[in-house]
Amino acid sequence: MVSLETPRLILREMTPHDAPALYAVLGDEETMRWYPRSFTLAEVEEWIARQIADYPSGAGLLGLVLRETGQLIGDCGPVWQTVDGPPELEIGYHVHRDRQNQGLATEAARAVRDYAFTTLGCGHVISLIRPENLSSRRVAEKNGLTLNRTVFWRGFDHCVYSLAKASSQ
Repeated sequence: MVSLETPRLILREMTPHDAPALYAVLGDEETMRWYPRSFTLAEVEEWIARQIADYPSGAGLLGLVLRETGQLIGDCGPVWQTVDGPPELEIGYHVHRDRQNQGLATEAARAVRDYAFTTLGCGHVISLIRPENLSSRRVAEKNGLTLNRTVFWRGFDHCVYSLAKASSQ
């Protein structure tokens, strides 16, 4: 069972019981403004089921839980994506708008980056970010990822940020 901890967060495997709390994130139009649209509750339930199916491989978005309150405020984790070549491990994250701009996405993504390199043994990680999403681009940059290329993916332009594992890791 995957569980990562940071000073303010616990990243843990989600369960179907997390659907209402995650719906408050993925169902929020403002939080999901960089997606084609926000999710319905049924889509959130399917989203969680897909993550649960991925957990045995070590991948899958994890529930992003505030250590202080136990409140689930989003998700963050490693997800395999096929962009324009072989599958690459993406660090994905969604944080409810009320908790954005507090460094929580950066903290969570850093833990996932380190997990991908040390535990999963990945040689590099990526983040797929819409060009207009400056906040997410800053999260990637703060964690050492740099803009590698821009691709047209799933109907939109996406910046592909990447970071190779350092030889000392």
